[in-house]
Amino acid sequence: MKKWLALILLFSVSVSAQNGNPPFTIIPEPASLVAKPGVFLLTPVSGIWVEGNDRDALRVGKFLADALSVPTGYKLSVKSGANISRKAGAILLRLNQKADPSLGNEGYKLSVATSGVTIEANQPAGLFYGMQSLLQLFPPAIESKTAVKDQKWSAPAVDITDQPRFGWRGLMFDVSRHFFTKSDVKRYIDDMVKYKYNLLHLHLTDDEGWRIEIKSLPRLTEVGAWNVYKVGTFGNFSPPTPDEPRNFGGFYTQDDIRELVQYAKDRFVNILPEVDIPGHSLAAVVSYPELSCTPGADKYSVRSGERFMDWTDSGNIAMVDNTLCPANEKVYEIYDKIFTEVAKLFPFEYIHMGGDECAKNFWEKSAAIKDLMKRENLKDMNEVQSYFVKRIEKIIESKGKKMIGWDEILEGGLAPNAAVMSWRGIQGGIAAAKMGHEVVMSPTNFVYLDYMQADPVIEPPVYAILRLKTSYQFEPVPDGVDPKYIKGGQANLWTEQVYNMRHAEYMTWPRGLAIAEALWSPKAKRNWNDFVPRVEKQFERFDMSETKYAPSMYDPIFKSAKDSASGRLLVEMSTEIEGLDIHYSFDNTFPDKFYPKYEKPLIVPKDASFLKVITYRNGKPIGRLNVMPVAELEKRAQRRR
Repeated sequence: MKKWLALILLFSVSVSAQNGNPPFTIIPEPASLVAKPGVFLLTPVSGIWVEGNDRDALRVGKFLADALSVPTGYKLSVKSGANISRKAGAILLRLNQKADPSLGNEGYKLSVATSGVTIEANQPAGLFYGMQSLLQLFPPAIESKTAVKDQKWSAPAVDITDQPRFGWRGLMFDVSRHFFTKSDVKRYIDDMVKYKYNLLHLHLTDDEGWRIEIKSLPRLTEVGAWNVYKVGTFGNFSPPTPDEPRNFGGFYTQDDIRELVQYAKDRFVNILPEVDIPGHSLAAVVSYPELSCTPGADKYSVRSGERFMDWTDSGNIAMVDNTLCPANEKVYEIYDKIFTEVAKLFPFEYIHMGGDECAKNFWEKSAAIKDLMKRENLKDMNEVQSYFVKRIEKIIESKGKKMIGWDEILEGGLAPNAAVMSWRGIQGGIAAAKMGHEVVMSPTNFVYLDYMQADPVIEPPVYAILRLKTSYQFEPVPDGVDPKYIKGGQANLWTEQVYNMRHAEYMTWPRGLAIAEALWSPKAKRNWNDFVPRVEKQFERFDMSETKYAPSMYDPIFKSAKDSASGRLLVEMSTEIEGLDIHYSFDNTFPDKFYPKYEKPLIVPKDASFLKVITYRNGKPIGRLNVMPVAELEKRAQRRR
């Protein structure tokens, strides 16, 4: 009889999945999942039992109790001790007395049955990730911040054995371009751990602000943490006038940093600090002008989003010298102080020194740099930067830390022990790995969360588009590279155009889901058509948790061209996901399902001003209204010729 019940359940699971409503919607996809008959029902008398006396395991139990208690209204007890067994209807957390080699330090086994739930792991981190999978088995309402009435709190019975593919599963949060509060960072951590990220990379310094207190160098935050409030399109702001107050920004005190580090540690997240040098250093130069090679640096101001770089040239031409001076010994003295304090605040084994986008045009004019080149036998500016990077590595290593930097640190010769974060595609990572260096893959074309997620007509304008489907194709290990050198990967959220926490969430999710799956799940299990319905279930959870996300995968993709025979403007439309109908209008009215449905390339009417488009699924609107100017379609057609 049991066999028949199991077969019936598996059949129903299969049918449900085919209908786009899979019963198991966990992201990232577990390594192994076997459905069982029945459901587990959480009740007011369900307790949480933690076997043993491990403090971290007990903390996981309390996290789980808190997560369940808020939406259910149940006051779930948490008990711990040796040799306890799961009571009927309870949730048991157990650390293996003998390590299971298949699980490693972050893997877990989750067994959900009608009688109760068991999570087993070698380490508390595994229990924590098992907890995240368990929470995703409950209805989306489990994410509510208030008690939900008349909700049945059931989870389908299942056996899961799971472990991560990579140990480095990161998100980079740029808190320099726009400052985000301590509470914002905590919220970001809370969201990322739901999808088993374990590293938060904080970009703490840049041209727009210095965000970490350095007690021995107080001007870094007294001066360097503040600029002028501007809104609009970053990089095109008008230069601030002398009467505009420089009171926009902020920084983290060292006590703030300690609090964030502990908050992250409690959730099994390491924080990687980044102090970006020798470029991107205007906030530091403004605070201490002696860091610059360029006379007049004492007249500089912290950037507020005005244009000050010429990005049209591959050499990154600076209009203002935002670089440190590698020829000045004072620079190394000051950064020795900085890294001394940073190293004490962050227990993680790495410190990130940036190294990216260093404009060298002011170095080329510097007599001090020319003297340095002659003295150290440096052939060009890349070798000047390499000289600087190697000296910084020695400073960082003297603090008991390892150095990591963006892939530009390869130019001119890589520092002996440096790890490389490859962002300009994967080639830098390939080169570093073949040299025997550790690599974190972070290529722009798959993981840059500041890029637009859909067409510029509806997204805040940025210079590139990165759709969800493309992010889902991220593969951290390139062909021909020894996997042992690839520590993992991360997504990066640069915040030039991100002004507040709601928009930070919008830019992170759901692309952060795709990247989480690339870093955790077995490569063989990744499947776009399976991923999409799971994303949609996460949308429901985001709605309950009041987390903002981008619905961009429902938006149409436009292509325009000139018909070779008639010269008329043609428009092709497609969708990122399957099963959507596109309805459109050219008459300036707002289309719905009663308007024409797109079936083949459209000939744009002669005097049309706008193409308005909305997507439907199963007769219901699902996408946003896109308003495409015909003039924009004309421009794109011209560029394609």
